[in-house]
Amino acid sequence: MIIKVKVITKASVNKVIGFEGDVLKIKCTAVPEKGKANASVIELLAKYYKVPKSKIKIIKGMTDSRKVVEILD
Repeated sequence: MIIKVKVITKASVNKVIGFEGDVLKIKCTAVPEKGKANASVIELLAKYYKVPKSKIKIIKGMTDSRKVVEILD
């Protein structure tokens, strides 16, 4: 499954907000430097979809707030 994700960094909570259209909005407390926010996004998605973190891969947007994420079955 491939989904589009919009990440809001430096938020007060780590939370998957939900879908707005075809984009999943996520808030994370991590700062967007040295991959910290990306790691937080992967962790939140793993919990949300109940899959191991190893099954989630950011395929586009490593340095952008808008990402394309692949979740393997």
